[in-house]
Amino acid sequence: MDRSDEYLQQPPPPVRTRVSERLGIRYPIIQGGMMWVGRAELASAVSNAGGLGIVTALTQPTPDALVQEIERCRTMTGEPFGVNLTILPSAAPPPYEAYLDAVIASGVKILETAGSNPKALIDKAKSAGITIIHKCTAVRHALSAERDGVDMISIDGFECAGHPGEDDIGGLVLIPAAARRLKIPVIASGGIGDGRGMAAAFVLGAEGVNMGTRFCATREAPIHADIKAMMVAATERDTNLIFRTLRNTGRCLKNRVSDEVVSMERRPGGVEFKDIHHLVAGARGRAALESGDVDGGLVWGSQVVGLIDDVPSCEDLINRMVVECCERLAIASCSFS
Repeated sequence: MDRSDEYLQQPPPPVRTRVSERLGIRYPIIQGGMMWVGRAELASAVSNAGGLGIVTALTQPTPDALVQEIERCRTMTGEPFGVNLTILPSAAPPPYEAYLDAVIASGVKILETAGSNPKALIDKAKSAGITIIHKCTAVRHALSAERDGVDMISIDGFECAGHPGEDDIGGLVLIPAAARRLKIPVIASGGIGDGRGMAAAFVLGAEGVNMGTRFCATREAPIHADIKAMMVAATERDTNLIFRTLRNTGRCLKNRVSDEVVSMERRPGGVEFKDIHHLVAGARGRAALESGDVDGGLVWGSQVVGLIDDVPSCEDLINRMVVECCERLAIASCSFS
């Protein structure tokens, strides 16, 4: 039995950083907000294991449904959890402020924002005593959000799933670039899935980590076992970058749908979004996650799939990450005497 197995029976001691202290959690490990996946089952499991679970607001069809999901999460955990609200440009945007009102009315005190600048919502959230974590992909955007009053920055490296921006900066450079410029705590996001990545994030200047894809491959994630098996089987080379020609880059797992999108984008003259909409529609991706049809729609995932080789419980994953992180940090020591 190695030490990580030992701690499956006995949780490791708390990891204290500004992130864990401010959020009131045992370990500064955050489950990213993920469309269709950030539900009460997963969020509560992460929070019960000592991290911060996140319920994804826009997975719920209405603000009232979000209130119900928050209450459902509360029946599963007494630990802190947050809500993700991703703000994206749209011809028919959802009622973002109404979703925020639902968060406030439900008494949730942690909000993860992503996408466009959350400035329009910050004052209202802060007046309700909410701690705001803003996820972004560039230092310039992080500095802007800091000036606008967010409490923490989750900086998303190019390895990440979803939309990594258009700068193509990996975490090894982006994390310290953010940490050296920001006064508020930095959370490392994108391509982190084990204790080695967590240790590296701390060394680079982060005070916590955010994981999305790795939490998809856990027992509690509300997606089909065949999708989880797809992640276990994948290597770090098994992702596609789509929407590159549309200047809205997205990273997802390689399958027939994402391969077809890439192929269409490489045609002379490229494509318009309307040409590929039938392939990338959110409803189609949701159906794939729920049915287990690995080629049924887009399956969003980061390069961290190359580090996934099992489907543990959230508790087992977090415990062994913390133990491995501490072991890796203890390996190197410097003396200037």
